[in-house]
Amino acid sequence: MRNHPSLPIDADRLWHSHEEMGQLGATPKGGVNRQALTPEDQQARALFTKWAQQAGCTVETDCVGNLFARRPGRDPSLPAVCTGSHLDTQPTGGKYDGAYGVLAGLEILRALNDAGIETERSIEVVAWTNEEGTRFAHSGSALFVGKVDLAEAYNATDPAGIRFEDALVAINAKGPLPLGNRPYDSVFEAHIEQGPILERDGYAVGIVTGARGQTRYTVTVTGMEGHAGTMPMTMRQDALVAASRLVVTLEQIGLDHPPQGVCTVGALTVYPNSRNTIPGTVTFDIDLRHPTQDGIDSMEAAIAAAMQAEQHKGKVSVTCTVLDRDAPLTFDADLVALLKVGADSLDRPVMDIFSMAGHDACYLAAHQPTAMVFVPCKNGISHNELESATVEDLAAGVEVLAAAILARAMRR
Repeated sequence: MRNHPSLPIDADRLWHSHEEMGQLGATPKGGVNRQALTPEDQQARALFTKWAQQAGCTVETDCVGNLFARRPGRDPSLPAVCTGSHLDTQPTGGKYDGAYGVLAGLEILRALNDAGIETERSIEVVAWTNEEGTRFAHSGSALFVGKVDLAEAYNATDPAGIRFEDALVAINAKGPLPLGNRPYDSVFEAHIEQGPILERDGYAVGIVTGARGQTRYTVTVTGMEGHAGTMPMTMRQDALVAASRLVVTLEQIGLDHPPQGVCTVGALTVYPNSRNTIPGTVTFDIDLRHPTQDGIDSMEAAIAAAMQAEQHKGKVSVTCTVLDRDAPLTFDADLVALLKVGADSLDRPVMDIFSMAGHDACYLAAHQPTAMVFVPCKNGISHNELESATVEDLAAGVEVLAAAILARAMRR
């Protein structure tokens, strides 16, 4: 298998790129707070653009801020090979979630330059906008494939009331390119696992075979405000008590669908939120995930039953709106096989792994051949300032990714 194309990856250069990028939005605990379309995100975009241009790329931006850095191939008319991820982080995020996928692509371009290799197809590295969704609901990759209406996204606001379009303009991230219209031969994404499996089983690289299904809800529980001192307990219509029972039930629904069913309430708002007033309204969000459609259907049915049961108590009303629903997906079999061939040519042991987190690649997968590579993160910790990875593992993932990308980019 040694005739499979491979590239010499500069592990130190890759590491130092992460360190420099990690200074933009750096937190005292060693993490990163670089939320989408903030000044810190603007700095990260500028740094990536500078590095890509130094590597000989043309860099363009579309109307939702997605950044495209293209290294031209011999035949620009051929669909390009794409790789990338995102540069935005959680408020208490780490240096590798998202940024690794962008910098892995950049390192491949640099390695191609070092080796003097000209590919048949162009290679494009993308930094997708707002993948984390901490300020705005919709990611640039979802918008790119038309999953979300552009006007709806432009008018969406962050918790401070700032419109998405206005935030784009504020940091000069709204570009002239229309959405989509960039046909790709194939799409790859490298990412830290965000879980403990690779580290536990002793693998530096995982080949991602598919991704979970996910449903997101917003729930409103409506009771009636009352005086905390004068309203008897038996007569109360306490929305928070009812919501609390539902939250506990939702946890049990996750536990009832092992090993990979999960159900999370991550945001909750109480009205009027006064210490001496019985809560009249509570809103909260549900994040439900499972690797199979049968599992998703079963968990959704259990959630509906729990809400109906709470209403039957006669104290509150419960309304539920589905915000988003994604079916479980399987990544392209040919690309998965190609990644494994590349790993074998490098004598790099890999394991099949399934993603329970959402990624930009999950949106792209419905429109062109797509695959992912995972590398370990220490103790499986992510969305946390303690997020950590090793020089060796980061480089190993890029080596496997590069072998597959080079094989696709050399095809006519």
